[in-house]
Amino acid sequence: MLIVVLPVLLFLMSAGLLMSQPLQFSKRVLADDLKGGYQTIACDVNGDGKPDLIALASGMRDLYWFENPSWERHILAENLPGMINAACWNRGPRTIPTIAVAYGFSMRPRESSGIVALLNAGSDPNKPWKTREIDRIPASHRLRWADIDGSGNKVLINAPLANAHTSPPEFKGHVPLVYYRPGEWKRHLIGDEEQGVVHGIYVIDWDRNGRDAILIGSFLGIHLYRFGRGGKWSRTEIAKGNPAPWPKSGTSDIAVGTLGSERFLAAIEPWHGNEVVIYREKASSWHREVIDDTLLDSHTIETADFDRDGKDEVVVGFRGKPYGVYIYQWDGVKWNRQVLEEGEVSAAGCTVHDFEGDGTPDIACIGSATHNLVLYRGLTR
Repeated sequence: MLIVVLPVLLFLMSAGLLMSQPLQFSKRVLADDLKGGYQTIACDVNGDGKPDLIALASGMRDLYWFENPSWERHILAENLPGMINAACWNRGPRTIPTIAVAYGFSMRPRESSGIVALLNAGSDPNKPWKTREIDRIPASHRLRWADIDGSGNKVLINAPLANAHTSPPEFKGHVPLVYYRPGEWKRHLIGDEEQGVVHGIYVIDWDRNGRDAILIGSFLGIHLYRFGRGGKWSRTEIAKGNPAPWPKSGTSDIAVGTLGSERFLAAIEPWHGNEVVIYREKASSWHREVIDDTLLDSHTIETADFDRDGKDEVVVGFRGKPYGVYIYQWDGVKWNRQVLEEGEVSAAGCTVHDFEGDGTPDIACIGSATHNLVLYRGLTR
């Protein structure tokens, strides 16, 4: 019997056809008073070589960071009303990062000052950093760093939520995507082809050539932006997203993962939507599969290989009741859902990072309605 069963088991394991085993995590609450929790960022703030955690809460005027490994709270910057996004770039190991923040945000673009500012550390990075404004674009909403030319020097991408002259719920109008080069900090246009709401942005070396490209999710779907050697940007459609009529069309948030050597896209659709969607490339086109349509107000999506089997899992956080964080695992046939958290965290933003340096990714999520910051430590398998 063993002679027959063992080869079958080995075949099923190699093909990924055995039922996925539940992932194991330990939970630690780092804060419970972050009003309007919105975004988490892994970043070595004090340059000690350990990844810290920035926690941005839109309902507060101060930006906080939590120091690894004690997770002591510090004020990163003060008096930033209407914070909506931040981006951190460590230029090298054990360096003080360059941090940008967008604040003065409103869901009504006409009422949004859209301030983009840099944070500058003093002699002691544990004390509040100084703020320097570099631009104002109404509804500035998503900031990311990207090495668009392969030089190693990143630029700051700014993706506003919508056109400055539009109103909800239609948001009819073109949305400018811009970037800034460190030093000059002048606004440069990437393009204004996106329309409606731009909510998803994902930076990736798409062509594996050392140059970052940018995936954008909007009411028009998913598009890939590349910076050409002549200094011009190209825009390529990946998928149209949710096929429902405007303003329920398109894509909200995006992440990229791999199943072995195969790349896939994971998305939340439509805007703040109920669907978790997987895109897989077949015959030069991306096939859309809805793997869950039961979530309410989904707002954050990440990918990582938690069990180190060569296949990425998908992490989705949602703000609508019952609130929570779900993980989806591919078993070779279908995506299986595991509940990481339900009822305790209205997850507006999650980040996946190996905070402990043990080779297993961890998850940090911040709750909007629940006001908490929670670290889920991935247990080594």
